Amino acid sequence: MFIKEAATKSGLSIDTIRYYEKEGMLPVIDRNSSGIRIFTPANIEWLNILYWLRKTGMSMKVMKRYAIIVHEGDHTIPERMSILLEHQKLVEERRKELDACSDLLAHKVHCYKSYKKD
Repeated sequence: MFIKEAATKSGLSIDTIRYYEKEGMLPVIDRNSSGIRIFTPANIEWLNILYWLRKTGMSMKVMKRYAIIVHEGDHTIPERMSILLEHQKLVEERRKELDACSDLLAHKVHCYKSYKKD
């Protein structure tokens, strides 16, 4: 499939896919005889992983390191695991903060709903 369909399937923009490729975060993407990128289902799966890592708030620096070592092979699994575990802690901290924010908003909405005009 071409980059437009890859963008649609992955949720990433075409520019983001090109950027990730330029930064070495993607495996080598095959090209047809006209030089147009041809994405495989495996490429789409990897783009989806990058999409969701970014959605978790992972920094580009960490994403780039993670992507590069994934493509280096299985001997990098311990480092990959370390990166993901550390990031998981950050996501959990952020979740707690968002839960507190949500509780505050629910409280304020409740207050306003019970407000009676005189």
